[in-house]
Amino acid sequence: MKCEIEQAGGSLIVKLGGEIDQHCAEEIRSNIDRELDLKNSSSLIIDLGEVDFMDSSGLGLIMGRYKKMAARGGTIMLARPKPNVNRLLEMSGIKKLIGRK
Repeated sequence: MKCEIEQAGGSLIVKLGGEIDQHCAEEIRSNIDRELDLKNSSSLIIDLGEVDFMDSSGLGLIMGRYKKMAARGGTIMLARPKPNVNRLLEMSGIKKLIGRK
């Protein structure tokens, strides 16, 4: 699992890689939430370009960050999902809620 977080202007950019499952989702969530609170970012961009596998824990991670950003009046975008991850996002309905880059 890879999780790199950087700030660019008012956006927090999270680059994820590897597998996102129940074993790492909680750690990723806490890292993102900590940085969102510290930097008070108005938008969150989650780069999924290097994610090879994601299960329901990954979907929960994304939905939780969507709700957190919505509650603070911010936005969330998902970037570069691979076809298998994109299919999961489509089937779950997340793509209808969250913008894509």
